[in-house]
This record gives sequence, structure tokens and C-alpha cells, in this order.
Amino acid sequence: MTQQFYVSPEQLMKDRADFARKGIARGRSVVVLTCREGIALVAENPSPSLHKLSEIYDRIGFAAVGKYNEFESLRQAGIRFADVRGYSYSRDDVSARALASVYAQSLGSVFTTEGKPFEVELAVAEVGEDPYSDRLYRLNFDGSIADESNYTVMGGQAEIVNEALSRTWNQDADFGSAIRTAVSALSATRSADGSGNGQGPEPLGAGLLEVAVLDRDPLSSRGTVRAFRRINTVELDRLLSSAEGD
Repeated sequence: MTQQFYVSPEQLMKDRADFARKGIARGRSVVVLTCREGIALVAENPSPSLHKLSEIYDRIGFAAVGKYNEFESLRQAGIRFADVRGYSYSRDDVSARALASVYAQSLGSVFTTEGKPFEVELAVAEVGEDPYSDRLYRLNFDGSIADESNYTVMGGQAEIVNEALSRTWNQDADFGSAIRTAVSALSATRSADGSGNGQGPEPLGAGLLEVAVLDRDPLSSRGTVRAFRRINTVELDRLLSSAEGD
């Protein structure tokens, strides 16, 4: 008769957490930051079609790092939840807090009951009428949830990016300045991993980035209640180049 080895619950949870952290750290970083005009979402992502950033509802955005198939299933589930809630009650009843709570329950259930945890980190952002009304939630693989302020960084070498943002983030910035700040912070990791040439971090080009914004007043600026807008490569390249000409 084969004897089964005993593994304590503490060791089992630790092993699962270490497994998930290693998987997330292999991904490229994502930055979500607030500014005067709304919320900017910036990801290092060379793929033109496999998105890390997405719209969930009118004023709610989604960002993720980790395994694509896992966070894509969560994104789709979040859209279904928001649509059903908005249809059953009111569009105003769809909030980032409610969505983050659902994600936390799903991630926590998978982490404790399934054989393998999700290797993902998520951010759910809701733009408000003013910067103080913005809501930004960060969710870890184990279902833990944090109410962030100003900005959050996920995946890759998050410590380096977070340190760079702590020196440069400015709440009064417009979208252009906020995006350039995020790109500069993401570029800081390129010298840390040995790709630099000794003359400072190599900047990330528009082709290596995925960028979207949540517009604070989309009705007046674009005539729609949907705040989410993607920044295409041409517009992003022009935006990043404008910093050099200033």
C-alpha cells in the first residue's frame, strides 16, 4: 500500500503562492495611473491583438498581467457581470468596487480549491468626475484586494517601475504627460536587465506598448458616455515624440 506524504496547509499555500509569483514576474509590466484628465493605462505589450488592457463598462477599465488565457477568461466574466447588473438594475449600479469583489472571490476560490492557482494580477479602474473620485483596485492571484491611490504597477520588475513613478508621478498632468511618465518608468527596467548601453535606460517605442485611457469627460470631448479609448500606434508615436520637441 502506497503511503501518501503529508503536506501542511501552510506549506501548500506557500508553494502555490511562490508558483504564481514566479509566473507573474515573467510577464511584462503594466502601469495604471491617475491624472487630471482621467486614468491612463500603459502596458509593455508588443502584440497588436492580444490585449492586456480592456473596457469593462462605461467608465470602468481592466488591466492584467500573467497568463493570457487566464486573465482573458476573467475579463469576459467581468463584462458579463457588468452587463447583467446594468441591465437588471441601473447602469449607475455597475461599479469598480462590485466588480473587484467578484474577481476577488473567483481568484480566492481558485487559489484555495484548485490544483493550480491563476498566474495573474488584475487592476480594475473607474474614472470619476474629479481625481478624488477615481477608484483603482489591485487584485492578486490569491484573491487579496487593495484599494490603491494615484497609481499601481503589476508584473515584471514592478519594484523598479514603482520607484521611478514615485519620483515622477504628477496628479495635475494631462494624458500626454501621464503616458510619457508611465513609459519612462517602464523603460527603467531595460537598463536593469542589461539591455542598456550605459547611457541610461533605452526608451520603449510605440510598437512595444499598449496604451488606453479612461476619459474623465467623454461626453463633451467625444460625444459618448463610454470613457475607454485606445491610443493607436500612430497617435502614441506622435505623443511620445512630442516630448523630444518640447
